[in-house]
Amino acid sequence: MRRTIGCLLLTLLLTSCSWSDRVSPGAFEWRARGLAASWQGSPIDQAWRAGFVPLAGLDVVPRWERIPAWAALSLHNGAWALDAELPADSPARVPLRWPDGSVSEVPLITAATAYARLSEPADFIDEECPRKGCRRLRMTGVELGETALATSRGTIRVPAWHFTAKGIKERFVVVAVDPSATTPRPHAVKGGREEVRSFDPMPGNPNELLVKYGYGSCDRVHGTRAYETDDVVVVDVDEEGSGGMCNLMLLLGRATVTLKRPLGDRVVLDSGSGLPVLRGGRVPF
Repeated sequence: MRRTIGCLLLTLLLTSCSWSDRVSPGAFEWRARGLAASWQGSPIDQAWRAGFVPLAGLDVVPRWERIPAWAALSLHNGAWALDAELPADSPARVPLRWPDGSVSEVPLITAATAYARLSEPADFIDEECPRKGCRRLRMTGVELGETALATSRGTIRVPAWHFTAKGIKERFVVVAVDPSATTPRPHAVKGGREEVRSFDPMPGNPNELLVKYGYGSCDRVHGTRAYETDDVVVVDVDEEGSGGMCNLMLLLGRATVTLKRPLGDRVVLDSGSGLPVLRGGRVPF
């Protein structure tokens, strides 16, 4: 669905949003048909179903409440120092076990490569280190272990390098799977905005999905609709904007979507963004 919630003026709490017209059933079907045709059989469709598509990147963000504030700033600025040797070797390939029982082998990166990624400064430095220099994170040890990683095929355990910093109990974790073995998660279609954020099958009714979606506080929600093929289901929330002054608050709602037949192994796509919708929860794209 075409939506223009982002009428953003940083200095105002109220603003005028210009969209008000609902998307007609015909226009929705035309858009959904195009999204389905673009997805079905595409490389990302194949990777999403049978490949390795991480949903939140390959760097495991530490729980900020478990590390000192200075350590978070130093990590952001890439202020590291080596106080221990990095192991030179690592297994060439390791098996990954997927929730459906299948197994695939993936190559690993070395500890040195993982440390280089860990110690790289962030792309955007919003708070520079003090002029006299950051308090450096001193790497005192590293070992190859595992970590949980959300993927398009479910959450799995993957090899990961665990780095220890002097004086900090929390480990700094970098997924050890070589990025060459993964496929980047898809991006929203140009001009698209995510609307449906997650879904769950309705207990006792295999033809219904419970969807969670976002909408503007001044929008009117008229219902839900779906476009189905043998491989995908495109879901949409039928909304109508106020066309007048409104705040910028985003609300979250729930609704049911009725399908012509049970979902099965079909992929659910959000009509607003063209992105696949995750079952049971949401990892931001």
